[in-house]
Amino acid sequence: MSTQEIIQELKALLIETLDLEDISVDDIADHDPLFNEGLGLDSIDALEIGVALQKKYGIKLNPDTDDVKSYFASVSQLAKLVENNSKTEV
Repeated sequence: MSTQEIIQELKALLIETLDLEDISVDDIADHDPLFNEGLGLDSIDALEIGVALQKKYGIKLNPDTDDVKSYFASVSQLAKLVENNSKTEV
């Protein structure tokens, strides 16, 4: 699966997991921040995303590491996390 396909899949996962109403995959820019001025997500949303990533891709996250925090900066960064750590075939 290409990086762009993973990004599209992650956008759909975010919308589904977080019940983001009135937002489509096309509304989420690859490099926009997920938190604060971007999508406006919060720490509870981050936990839900982490659980969704574990269920879909088998990724186990340690929230205390700086690497994990940087992956949650944008959808394109999440795609790197999936590419580097997925336990399932992407």
